[in-house]
Amino acid sequence: MDLKQQSPLGKFIEHLKAGEFAYQYSAADGKAFFYPRVVAPTSGAALEWKISKGLGTVYSTTWIPVKDGQPYNVALIDMDEGFRLMSRVEDIGAKDVAIGMRVKFRAHPGDKPDDPPYPVFTAVEGA
Repeated sequence: MDLKQQSPLGKFIEHLKAGEFAYQYSAADGKAFFYPRVVAPTSGAALEWKISKGLGTVYSTTWIPVKDGQPYNVALIDMDEGFRLMSRVEDIGAKDVAIGMRVKFRAHPGDKPDDPPYPVFTAVEGA
């Protein structure tokens, strides 16, 4: 096993390949952390892996126009477990993504055959 597979990023990618959104938690700090890292940034404490339920709320959003194409959105998502990440909301128009919208995680397979998967979100029905 190479270093990349043993790294926090490698472990995160393995969870994504299994369709899981993993994040890290520090019992010493009582906080969840994202992006994957070796130790808790606030205390240097050990981190444990947890699996998110995959639900969150759009904290902030914007849309980016694309020449000769459809605009896309960039959103900050507050996950129910207490961490925030930047991603996008798919399957609806970029301008239809709204602050406060409830969203659910989905693993995107990557844009090219050798690219790793990454987290994206879809709107939660009826939310």
